[in-house]
Amino acid sequence: MKRLFKRGDSLNQRPQSRKPSPQYETLTPRLAFQLMAPHTLAPSILAVLFSIVYTALSFSGTINLALSVVLFCICALMQAAANTLNDYFDYKKGTDSLDNSSDDSFDAVLVYNKLDPKHVLIFAIAQLVLAAALGAYIVFVSGYIPLVIGIIGAIVVVIYSAGKTPLSYLPIGEIAIGFTMGGLIPLACAYVLSGVLDWSMLVIALPLMIGIGMILATNNTCDIEKDIEARRHTLAVSLGRARAVSLYQIMVVVWMACIIVLELVFYTKGLPFGLLMLAAAFPVLRALLKNPLIQASRDGAMAQIISLNVIFASFYCLAIAMTNCITYII
Repeated sequence: MKRLFKRGDSLNQRPQSRKPSPQYETLTPRLAFQLMAPHTLAPSILAVLFSIVYTALSFSGTINLALSVVLFCICALMQAAANTLNDYFDYKKGTDSLDNSSDDSFDAVLVYNKLDPKHVLIFAIAQLVLAAALGAYIVFVSGYIPLVIGIIGAIVVVIYSAGKTPLSYLPIGEIAIGFTMGGLIPLACAYVLSGVLDWSMLVIALPLMIGIGMILATNNTCDIEKDIEARRHTLAVSLGRARAVSLYQIMVVVWMACIIVLELVFYTKGLPFGLLMLAAAFPVLRALLKNPLIQASRDGAMAQIISLNVIFASFYCLAIAMTNCITYII
C-alpha cells in the first residue's frame, strides 16, 4: 500500500495543494504577427529603400536584388524584435495594463492575451537570431564593416527596452533610435550595395533620422500621463505637455524644411518633388498638427506620423532619383 503521509505527519494533516499554474494561451501565428507590429515596420523598409535609391543612382547604377531582399528582411526582423521586446518588458514591469492601453490589441498584446511571457521573450530572441543569421551572409559577402554597424544596432535594440534603466525611459530615446535606424542602417545598407563607406550619407539621411525619431516622439507625447505613472523620464515627460506639444510641432516643420534644404543643396533638379511632397502631405499634416496628442487620440496620431514618414521618404527618394537620372542623361 502506498504511503499517504510522510514520516512525522499526523493523521489530521493533509497534503498542501499546489498553487495552480496560470493557463496561458498558445502563441499562434496571428498573435506573433501582432507582437511584431507590422504597421510600424515602414521606417525600416523606407531606410533600405532610401539606401537602394541612393547607391544605385549615385554609385553602381544597378541594384543587387538578392542583397536588397536580405537587407529588407534583416531590418524588418530587427525592428519587429524591438517591438516584441518592448511589449515584453512593458508587461513585465507593469507599465502596460488594461487601464492605460488603447483598444487596439496591437498596442499591448500581452495585456489583451494571456500569453506566457517566456514564450514572447523566446520569440523576440528568435527574431534577432534569424536577423543575425542573415547578417552572417551579408558579412561573408561584404566584410566586417556591416558586422560592426549591425552589432551597434542590435545593442541599441536591446537596451532600448531591457535593463534597469532602458533608453525608452530616458530623454534620449528618440535620438538613439532615430540615429540608429535612420542613419546607421542606411549607411550599412549603402556600403553593402555599393562597397563604398560614404559618411556623407549621414547628412543626406537626416530626414529619415528625424522621421523615425518623430514616431517615438508621437508615442511618448501621447503617453505622458501613463509614463509619469511608470516613472519614465522621456523627453516629453521632462518638458511637460504644453512644451512637448510645442516642440513636436516645431520639429515637424524642421523635418519638412530639412528635406527642402537638402534638395536645394544636393538635388536641385529633384526639387519639384519636394513641392509635390508638401501638397501630398498637406491633409495628413494638417490633421497631425491639430491632433491634441493625448492617450485618446494616440492611435490616430501614430497612423498620421507613419503616413507622413511614407510620404516624405517616398518623395525624397524620387527627388534623389530624378536628380541623378537627369545628370546621367545630360
